[in-house]
Amino acid sequence: MRNVALMILVALMSSLMTVGIFKYFDKPEKIIIREPIPKTQPTNKAASNYERASRSTSILATTPTDFVTAATAATPAVVYIRTLHRNKDGFWKYKYTASSGSGVIISPDGYIVTNHHVIDQGSEIHLTLDDKREYEADLIGSDPTTDIALLKINATNLPFIDFGDSDSVRIGEWVLAIGNPFRLESTVTAGIVSATARNISILDNEASVESFIQTDAVVNQGNSGGALVNTNGALIGINAAIITQSGKYEGYSFAIPSNLAQKVIRDLREYGEVRRGLLGVSIKNMTSDLAKKLDLKEVKGVYVDYVNPSSAARKAGLRSGDVIISLDGAPTETSPRLQELIARNRPGDEVDVEYIRDGDVQSTVVILQQRVVRKLDPMMVELGFELKDLSESEVVKYGKSGAKVNSIYRDSKIMETNMDLDFIITSVNGKSVENVEETLQAIHDADSEIVELGGFYPQYEGDYLYAFSLKD
Repeated sequence: MRNVALMILVALMSSLMTVGIFKYFDKPEKIIIREPIPKTQPTNKAASNYERASRSTSILATTPTDFVTAATAATPAVVYIRTLHRNKDGFWKYKYTASSGSGVIISPDGYIVTNHHVIDQGSEIHLTLDDKREYEADLIGSDPTTDIALLKINATNLPFIDFGDSDSVRIGEWVLAIGNPFRLESTVTAGIVSATARNISILDNEASVESFIQTDAVVNQGNSGGALVNTNGALIGINAAIITQSGKYEGYSFAIPSNLAQKVIRDLREYGEVRRGLLGVSIKNMTSDLAKKLDLKEVKGVYVDYVNPSSAARKAGLRSGDVIISLDGAPTETSPRLQELIARNRPGDEVDVEYIRDGDVQSTVVILQQRVVRKLDPMMVELGFELKDLSESEVVKYGKSGAKVNSIYRDSKIMETNMDLDFIITSVNGKSVENVEETLQAIHDADSEIVELGGFYPQYEGDYLYAFSLKD
């Protein structure tokens, strides 16, 4: 027994000595918590009445310990939207189908922003607020080119979300997505900003503006039109889309920047439609090869491929080959970013454009013009193709003018000729043509039933000839 007691005592003393030595040599590390450095906020040119009247809040997103404050502030202002679609079913009968989404209250008197695709072609729009009250909404206006729609309900003293500055959003910043996925009311998910000024080519319109904020916050069916907020609860985006192969969330979601949404909302409130300024150029992203060819030190900016002869850009002195690096002081790293910045302005607005030409940085003031929506010529629709004019650089490259075939409709007369995309039409029935207008006019004026289109392909040698009949 004495030996056992002695062994226990020795073991206990050894343990105490080990702990004491460990604490002496292993001193605790110092933990430093730093406050975030404030970001410089760009000035927003125009502000609507409800923006000026909104509560004053900081738009700086901070590193959160939790998301309770932001979720508590924003959730009451996110609504559930149910859109009814009336479809004819027989001579006297109609049947209804329904779709759902989310919306964001942006003013206490009942203005609500959502996606265009959430309410598109709806005969009735019903809303359910976070407190379960139900309303029928009026459509103030909708813009398919940005996927923004503005609704109004007859109510006052509503909870609403203040707009934040989407220009201040930084990659890696925490954000919350709030909406009604799968009809689950007021669902909040968190993620970080993965990218900005992202184009995913989902808006089917030649005038579309895609400059999405990409996040990894979980967004699913029903989240469309909901709020993307920073950790202060400020609205920095309107959730719009996901990229998926399974039909469900796979890690990427996209939101329309709040600064672009605000401009669209102002136009819809004041005019019932969007009035967008036009620069009048064809652009493309800068590449390493292009930067090397232009002898640029950095791969940055947006390359001007073509300048419309009667455009605002031409009047301001911009030319093909220029590289636009900023607009009103904001860097234009990509084409989507430049398109977004232009889309925030109205016709008649002046913008400061900084660009590189022949290695020198220059600047000019451009007075934006009204965008003219050109309807597709009925002749193109009838024949089954779409044409576009060649850019100045293409004319120089090919040494010829003409009209490029940009699209061919299935089962059309043009498709039956076996013509391929990118065919450049230079003659109609032997008569030379230099652009789309001359090509269509020559087809209209054809004095024979058979029309022959002559031209070439940039990637192949030789001339080609395609013929079709004007009659069925």
